[in-house]
This record gives sequence, structure tokens and C-alpha cells, in this order.
Amino acid sequence: MTISTHVLNASTGQPAAGLELALSQPDGDGWRELSRRATDQDGRVRDLAGDVAPGIYRIVFQTGAYLAETFYPEVVVVFRVTDPAAHHHVPLLLSPYAYSTYRGS
Repeated sequence: MTISTHVLNASTGQPAAGLELALSQPDGDGWRELSRRATDQDGRVRDLAGDVAPGIYRIVFQTGAYLAETFYPEVVVVFRVTDPAAHHHVPLLLSPYAYSTYRGS
């Protein structure tokens, strides 16, 4: 099972290249970081994680460092992996004052 993401800048209609993000998993009272990446020129991170177990995961997108002006300095997406054989794609559509996400394929 793998985890990937794709970030699109809705205000420009372009991929969000160079946006930093981190994947983590619950660990006691906090979160343990599993990987940290930046999106490529196409706004993608294809290798955020591979061979992860079922459980809860979190991606923190550093939107404040990417957008010059934004209401959301970071976007946090928490999701559940139930099928370890499936690919989990977590896209983010981003603008300065709104964002949306969904389970991609």
C-alpha cells in the first residue's frame, strides 16, 4: 500500500510546485513523523509512504509558506487506511481562502 498526494493551486489553475508537507501517524499523545517531502513541478508527491499498515495517518500541508497571503497557514488532513493492499491518494485543491480534499485513486 502506498500514499501519494497532488496539490493544485485553484487561484492560478497550476500545480502547487514546491509545497512542503509531512506525513505522520499517532504515537502516544502526539504524532510520529514518517516522511517529509515537497511537491514536484506537477504538484505531486508520488512516494509519500510505501508499505504502511492499516491505521490513522495525517498529512500536514505547509500552505502558509507556499501562498503569499492565506487564511490557512497549514492544512491538516487526517485519514484512515483500512486496506493495506490499496493505493491511497489524498489530493488537495488550494486557494488563499478555501481548500478541499477527497479520496483519490
